[in-house]
Amino acid sequence: MNKRLLLIALASLSMHLHADESIWYRDGDPLKTQIQTLPRIPEGYRGSSSPCAQLDLNKPLTLAEVADASLCNNPQTSEIWASVRVQAAQLGVAKSAYLPTVTDNVSTNLNVLRPESATRSNPSLNLSNSLVASYLLYDFGNRNANLENARQLLLSASASQSSVVQQILLFSTVAYYQVQANIAALNAAREAERAGEESYKAASARYRAGVATPADMLQAQTAFAQFTLARITNEGNLQIAYGNLVNVMGLPAQQKVQLITAANDAPSTILEDVSALIEQAGTRRPDLVASEAQVKAAQAGIDASKAAAKPTIFVSVSNGLQDGSQLNSSNNSTLGLTVSIPIFAGYAPTYRIRAAEATADLRAAQRDSLRLQISLDVWNAYQNLRTALQSINATRVLLESAEQSYRVALGRYKAGVGNIIDTLNAQSALALARQQNIQAGLNSNIARATLAQAMGALDNAMIQSLPNATLPANN
Repeated sequence: MNKRLLLIALASLSMHLHADESIWYRDGDPLKTQIQTLPRIPEGYRGSSSPCAQLDLNKPLTLAEVADASLCNNPQTSEIWASVRVQAAQLGVAKSAYLPTVTDNVSTNLNVLRPESATRSNPSLNLSNSLVASYLLYDFGNRNANLENARQLLLSASASQSSVVQQILLFSTVAYYQVQANIAALNAAREAERAGEESYKAASARYRAGVATPADMLQAQTAFAQFTLARITNEGNLQIAYGNLVNVMGLPAQQKVQLITAANDAPSTILEDVSALIEQAGTRRPDLVASEAQVKAAQAGIDASKAAAKPTIFVSVSNGLQDGSQLNSSNNSTLGLTVSIPIFAGYAPTYRIRAAEATADLRAAQRDSLRLQISLDVWNAYQNLRTALQSINATRVLLESAEQSYRVALGRYKAGVGNIIDTLNAQSALALARQQNIQAGLNSNIARATLAQAMGALDNAMIQSLPNATLPANN
């Protein structure tokens, strides 16, 4: 009877263990995959080391605050973080192959003899417990190859996380400057509308005084209406830009935010030799690091496929305990060595090896293609930044001359020595010069961030070095 009670206790314990396997290491990481300490945002990308907090939307935001909020709230950050943790768990699975496995099988059945006999064992309760421990002694490197594959895939996932984080930083930077540019563009459109109204009033006054033709007044009125339409369009563009910004920040599109409007000139940039920048990108770009890890993982996959077609050697220990009645019980222990030799599997191992080799070639080709693309990304961003920096000075000169030209043309027209055509042309040229100056500032800041991202160097320090606004935003 004591054996029966022991079996019942073992059965209860086995069912409990199977129901909650984490009893061994509840909420732990026994195989040291670091899955619990993997950061949601890699170090160096946020401006604060404290956990993400609720963003204060009642105050104007700086570029650094927008970037930080984007990293904390954008769903892509959580998505790539989950992918890294999945791969860390896969590393744990690969490491578990080096540990023994223990299985406890418990069964019970009730036998009733019909017709009933006079034996005291009718009905009889049969209980059995089989505890088996096995360990893989040797498998020609299959475990090692699978472990290396998992490690490289985890490295690839971590590098991909950095790549996604840099993309979010770039998107938030572009969206921030797009809002600033649209604010400046709207202010410029209002200035152009005001100037158009002034020209229209001047033409109307001259017409009423009898010193101008109706054509002068109508042309001025047409230009005024066009500037009003441009102002309305810019108001819509600004609202769209705000929607894009809060979307990158992980907020609903209707969320209202404010940005600081302090004026900052584009910081001077000393451009290094583009060849040196491309070389730096080859070592810093996280997506290239991820691609290189994918190649190594595929190479480990070849070794795993080859080893899987070779024999494996297991050692096992088992203990079986049965108790059918007081008259029938047994307790057996065994120690065994098992050699499994694959003889024929329908050529499947051959094709798995070929698939692994082709996968390695594919990953290598993708890496080489990415390396070429990175050089092109850096080259294009470098040239765009050079153009933008040169354009800033050119548009400043253009804007100054356009302002002077308009003042002269309007003064001449009011004095009766100029014509409306010259005035309206100067007015249009001034509006265009303002827009070009705004665009140059926008292009400069975006090109600087794009070059940093192309080199794999877009982080919090880079964000802090960027200006918060392109031009003063006069409400």
